[in-house]
Amino acid sequence: MADSNGTAMTAESRARGIRATGRRRRGPTRRRRALTITLCALVSAVLLGGAGLGYVYFKLNGNLKGVDINAALGHDRPQNVDNGSMDILVMGSDSRAGKNGKYGKDEGGARSDTAMVVHVYKGHKKASVVSVPRDTMIKRPDCTKDGQAVPGARRAMFNTAYEVGGPACAVKTVESISGIRMDHFLEVDFTGFKKLIDALGGVDITTTKPIDDNDSHLHLRPGKHTLNGEDALGLVRTRHGVPGGDGSDLGRIQLQQTFIKALMDQVKNVGVLTNPAKLYDIADTATKAVTTDTDLNSVSELTGLAKSLGAIGSDNIDMVTLPVTYDPTNPDRVVPLVKQGKQVWDALRQDRAIPKTAIKGSAGDTGGTGRYVK
Repeated sequence: MADSNGTAMTAESRARGIRATGRRRRGPTRRRRALTITLCALVSAVLLGGAGLGYVYFKLNGNLKGVDINAALGHDRPQNVDNGSMDILVMGSDSRAGKNGKYGKDEGGARSDTAMVVHVYKGHKKASVVSVPRDTMIKRPDCTKDGQAVPGARRAMFNTAYEVGGPACAVKTVESISGIRMDHFLEVDFTGFKKLIDALGGVDITTTKPIDDNDSHLHLRPGKHTLNGEDALGLVRTRHGVPGGDGSDLGRIQLQQTFIKALMDQVKNVGVLTNPAKLYDIADTATKAVTTDTDLNSVSELTGLAKSLGAIGSDNIDMVTLPVTYDPTNPDRVVPLVKQGKQVWDALRQDRAIPKTAIKGSAGDTGGTGRYVK
């Protein structure tokens, strides 16, 4: 348990890092069940690190799916501040429908198992990413889904917003928490994540500690590895396999954030520009995997976004977790640290770097993934 400031159980006692290097291949394994995987690990790698993919997107418009967030939310939103920065809500959902059924029973609704607010600073040369733990207890606003009113809730887990109200409700919930208007929305599923990793030829990581998780069927010794889609899926969903971890979503977020950087580096170095067939395969896989807001639901818009963000590398991204502490009424849940959270959102709203004081005392972060990467 944590004290009132959330200092007794920090992320330092959970995820022990991974870093990008090395090569070793494990064969694919079958997973009974999977929690949803960070969309940011897929889309940020393509859009923040893969601007070169844009030129073949004109063939791929038919793959794209869009959600009209602006029409759904109307004018009940934070002010649109035009200062050259950009805010993107990047999500993954845990629907077991269709091809995702192999990861578990479809219980009739999808939840956002992963949510990250990507803030791109003016000039588009650096970014900050704020992970929102799925088990964060928040005040969920009233929403509308398929023309039907969806009542809000004074105390609900963050990931229920997507379940009851779809992407628009998830965006509205993030905007109500942060006070920041989201410029764009991006979402991916299990199958798309796996296919993109495989299309890239795997992602290279080096584990500094053993990872043994029977739930995710992932067993890695310390050292160099190349993870295929299945094993990458296992890595970013593991809760129990890291020494010193407590099995919480907070430790998993640390692994996800580190994996994102490794994935971005992989995209930068994969050499797709000299291999048209591989380039097309990756672009085809990426456009089939994502759902966007309608402002991005075209090849030209995605290409423009990719090009505008192409200068951002993994070294130019600061990753933190929303400051939280363990819920005193339920240790399996977390609640926001209001004062520290305000520092995070105020900084992004003003296009400033997130101050280190904002994550001091948080159960979810001790300074991003840098502490766990060598």
